Amino acid sequence: MNKSVDIEPALGDWRERVRRFEHEVAKAVIGQDRAIRLITISIFSRGHVLLEGDVGVGKTTLLRSVSKALGGEFARVEGTVDMMPTDIVYHTYLAEDGRPRVDPAPILLRADRLSVFFFNEINRARPQVHSLLLRLMAERSVQAFNRDYAFPHLQVFADRNLVEREETFELPAAARDRFLMEISIATPKDDDTRRSLVFDPRFHDTEALIARIEPGAFDYRDVIRVASTIQEHVKASDALQRYVLALWRGLLDPASAGVSLPDIDVEHLIKGGASPRGLAFLVRAARVHAWLEGRDHLVPEDIRDIFLEVMAHRIFIDPIYGVRGDDPVRRLCRAVFDATPVP
Repeated sequence: MNKSVDIEPALGDWRERVRRFEHEVAKAVIGQDRAIRLITISIFSRGHVLLEGDVGVGKTTLLRSVSKALGGEFARVEGTVDMMPTDIVYHTYLAEDGRPRVDPAPILLRADRLSVFFFNEINRARPQVHSLLLRLMAERSVQAFNRDYAFPHLQVFADRNLVEREETFELPAAARDRFLMEISIATPKDDDTRRSLVFDPRFHDTEALIARIEPGAFDYRDVIRVASTIQEHVKASDALQRYVLALWRGLLDPASAGVSLPDIDVEHLIKGGASPRGLAFLVRAARVHAWLEGRDHLVPEDIRDIFLEVMAHRIFIDPIYGVRGDDPVRRLCRAVFDATPVP
């Protein structure tokens, strides 16, 4: 029996469940369809996410809604300058008898059920804390109390305080490269959505909003199996593979690829990044994008649609251009697209 024939109906059923999952999340978070779709792609790519957005745009509400729709547990920690790595895995207190006690932190007690872990203002925490988080992200496990705790379903989300620079510790390149995507959560631009957020009482009560979501619209325990099946099922043609490799060459050495940008010296722009891991993440995410669009093969649009979110934060440029923020990298990515023939 042809294995692909057996897989097709299951993939179709799972895709319908994913659409129901997105519909449930959108009950609590309006005007964020693009962000919801990107988070869906990250979940089924089994990758972690950096969130970019101002205070009060709904990042926590979005992630709590995602957790509720997956049916898993949600945990959140706040980055602070005095935070220690051990604060994530245990807490100390004085018991009723006056003696100090050390107990596992809540995330350890829920390790096998935890689906969404939100590290708020990660750049307020010290590099030692980042190191522990990187192990949690890479291995989905931590060691504490003389044993290993496994987090098989874990999805890590983190955001950074980009307004207040005092007592912050910027993520190093190696840490940023561990995140599959950097997703922008911006204030909706259309007046109707803004009016609803400001004047509709439904959006003033977060608990009531989240209570409307169907728990487990897509069961978090199925994600690993579905994610693996998608990667095996969605194929990349030789032409598509050559296209991705050409884009990669354009990022690594834009001048030799015929890329030029006004007021930027592209020969000396790139200092690092665009690693093999980054390109592998790009292809993983593109396969999920293709599956969500109902295809079993990659097309250039699958790559292009998620390219900036997957690649921009892992391309490191000369500090002389760093003062311009993300603009040089985004312009470079668009120029590489323009210079690379589409198959």
